[in-house]
Amino acid sequence: MRNTSRFPALRLSRRVLTASLAVGVGLAALAATGAPAHAADDPLKVGFIYVGPIGDYGWSYQHDQGRLAIEEEFGDAVETTFVESVPEGADAERVLTQLAASGHDLIFTTSFGFMNPTLKVASRYPDVMFEHATGYKRADNVSTYAARFYEGRYVIGVIAGHMTESNVIGYIGAVPIPEVVRGINAFTQGLRSVNPDATVKVIWVNSWYDPGKEREVAETLVAQGADILTQHTDSPAPIQVAAEKGIYAFGQATDMRKFGPEVHLTAIEDNWRDYYIERTRAVMDGTWESTDTWGGLSSGMVHITDYNDVMPAEVIEAAETARKAIMAGELHPLAGPLKNQAGEVVIPEGEVPSDAALLSMDWFVEGVQGKVPE
Repeated sequence: MRNTSRFPALRLSRRVLTASLAVGVGLAALAATGAPAHAADDPLKVGFIYVGPIGDYGWSYQHDQGRLAIEEEFGDAVETTFVESVPEGADAERVLTQLAASGHDLIFTTSFGFMNPTLKVASRYPDVMFEHATGYKRADNVSTYAARFYEGRYVIGVIAGHMTESNVIGYIGAVPIPEVVRGINAFTQGLRSVNPDATVKVIWVNSWYDPGKEREVAETLVAQGADILTQHTDSPAPIQVAAEKGIYAFGQATDMRKFGPEVHLTAIEDNWRDYYIERTRAVMDGTWESTDTWGGLSSGMVHITDYNDVMPAEVIEAAETARKAIMAGELHPLAGPLKNQAGEVVIPEGEVPSDAALLSMDWFVEGVQGKVPE
């Protein structure tokens, strides 16, 4: 058995973890104790498990900002814990078991690959409430939530279409799941809505967070002619490459402008704060129930950060027009006609893909160079 020294130490924001948990007491022993019932006069214990470090300045960083928002909102009425850099799979199940067995009332599991471990642990701890980000499997004590990031990616695609000179955009892909694929497609649709000659080159990193690989892929894309970089990976390495090469880039999950102030055009920012506060309050007042939430630009879960001053006024206007149309329900980033890479119509003109179709998207639209691995 591996203990928690396998990861950065389990961290407690307001109190120090007990030594037995911090050094990774055997999980069988922990499980045998069961999760103690939450008493009204005790702080609500809320746990988080992150796939990357909170210092990634991307995905995990933004989830941790949501955790901090819970503390700010509820003060001493809550006690929050987080575990960072947890691999998806068996390691996640072990960490989740530790959190559930140590008395946590609510646990947020913040990566797609945590889905099955979350369901397994939740079945053993029916009195603990679980919230899984970007998944689709639920249970009586498991909710799911995600954001429609593809809406924001359409907007930055519009910007890229106006700002590119080479008509080649480099896209650093993380893991080839539908969330990432539909984001690439939405970006491409936005791009080609204003610049039909532009193309998107995709190279996969096969990791959510790997600064070294992200840098290597970014440099490769620049060498292949890309004059704008975008990413669905979590480190600021691509922004730094863009700054070094003197080309433009977009941030991922959070505002990354400090890593390239002159080249960072804008970013798709994830906002989990309101949702985390709402779900924590629901546990505290006894109204929590299993739900599925998929918010976008109109709900505030997806936000476009401030535009760089290097962008001409007409480009900002085009981006804002697209953003506002999406928020008003007048524009769907992946509405038909939508063709695949072979030029075949997959979504006919006038049709909007269902959520089920979006959640299972495993093909690229026309204009994307690259493959979705099988």
